[in-house]
Amino acid sequence: MFKHILIPTDGSKIAEKAVQAAIEFARDAKARATVFTAMPTYPVPSRSQLLSGKFENIAKYEERTIAKAEKMLSRIAESGRYEGVEVKCEVKLSDEPYAAIIEAAQRNGCDLIFMASHGRSGFQELLHGSQTHEVLTRSKIPTLVYR
Repeated sequence: MFKHILIPTDGSKIAEKAVQAAIEFARDAKARATVFTAMPTYPVPSRSQLLSGKFENIAKYEERTIAKAEKMLSRIAESGRYEGVEVKCEVKLSDEPYAAIIEAAQRNGCDLIFMASHGRSGFQELLHGSQTHEVLTRSKIPTLVYR
C-alpha cells in the first residue's frame, strides 16, 4: 500500500521509539524510507556576544549542525538497511520543523509520514508547540502518529 515513508525525528527518546516502529512498518510494507530532521537555523548573536567576539559564524554553525544531524540520521539509516529497508537521509535547517517535514514529504514523493507525538496537551502544547499537530492539520499526506 505505502511505497515511500517519511520518518521525521528530532533525536529524542520518544522519537527513537517511533523511528524503530517506522523502520519495521516500512520493512513489512516493503516500502523505502527517508529519515529526516529539521535543525534550527543560525541564532543571531546577542549584542554582548558580538562585542566580546564570542559567537560562532554562520558557516561554522551550519557545518557543525548539519554534521551532528547527519551522524544521527546515518545511525538510523544503518538500522533500516539492516532490516532490509532502502533508506535515504535528509537534513534541513528550519525554524518551522512542521513545514520542513511537509515539504520533505512532498519533495520526495512520500505517501506516508510516520512520526512520534510527545503527548503534550493544554498549556504544555501552547508553550512548546506541537510539530505533530501542525503536520496533522496542514499536510495532505496521510500521517501515522506513534505514541
